[in-house]
Amino acid sequence: MRLELHKIHITGLAFAEKTYTSGGTLFISKEEAGALIAEDRRFAKVELDLASPGESTRIIPVKDVVEPRVKLGSSGYFPGFFAPMEKAGSGATLVLDGAAVVTCGPIVAFQEGFIDMSGPGAPYTPFSKTYNVVLYVEPAEGLEKHHYEAALREAGLKLGVYLARCCSENEWKADEVQVFEKDNTFEETAKFPDLPKIVYVCMNITQGLLHDTYLYASDLRPALPTLLHPNEVLDGAMVSGNCVSACDKNTTWHHLHNPIVQALYARHGKEINFLGMIPTQESTVLDGKLRAVSMNLSIAQQLGADGAVISEEGYGNPDTDLC
Repeated sequence: MRLELHKIHITGLAFAEKTYTSGGTLFISKEEAGALIAEDRRFAKVELDLASPGESTRIIPVKDVVEPRVKLGSSGYFPGFFAPMEKAGSGATLVLDGAAVVTCGPIVAFQEGFIDMSGPGAPYTPFSKTYNVVLYVEPAEGLEKHHYEAALREAGLKLGVYLARCCSENEWKADEVQVFEKDNTFEETAKFPDLPKIVYVCMNITQGLLHDTYLYASDLRPALPTLLHPNEVLDGAMVSGNCVSACDKNTTWHHLHNPIVQALYARHGKEINFLGMIPTQESTVLDGKLRAVSMNLSIAQQLGADGAVISEEGYGNPDTDLC
């Protein structure tokens, strides 16, 4: 499976009459983008703002961060949300590298985050260095919080796809093409029979009550662990639906840039044989924890894994899963 990320390096933002890129600047039609989001009747108010590194700006309350992307030769991204339900991880993807859509709205008050674009708080978030298109929405009267979260999550993805799609439809040139290529586990094991076989178990918050993670637009909470090709997670298969404290959650941007997947990929064929990634649940009940552990172990054993790298999202209840 071969994935090509065609990256346009974004180094500036500005509102304009149409949406396109030129000279590293992402120009955005505020009217068109705002109207696109306002089509959703679940919103009573839609606002768009821009925030660039170094500005005296605080963005609050932050829900999610999404990198603008679109599949080349298509008009969508994030399978099941704004692309057909098909396997991610192959073909060519246009990436507005350095740009980000930041979704904001008062869903659960203190458990949302903030981004300082300058000052002493800036070094503590990677998004003080991105060029942020900030989407703030307020819910229609009577909209329940879980519907508000779903609407805002979908709006952020929709805006990210819109920005990248508009740029793909105008003149553009990639500043960088990043390639991720790996065959299936059996073919890779035949290539590298003497390398230790490593699987990555990625623990995800799946507690419900606005603490959710989505795989191919499906809530992971009631699902069983499965095996992903690493390209899938790097190409939009996973989406954050979490309203947990900002320092303890992965945004959608983090899934797209999963540093553990990238680090294992860099060692693949040299130091290790990277078998793939198992996205797994962090259940709130004992039977759910035991079920996930059993399935994770079963998948790893059937692959013949020699070891596993495990990452945890959140704290408290998930700590018992890790133990």
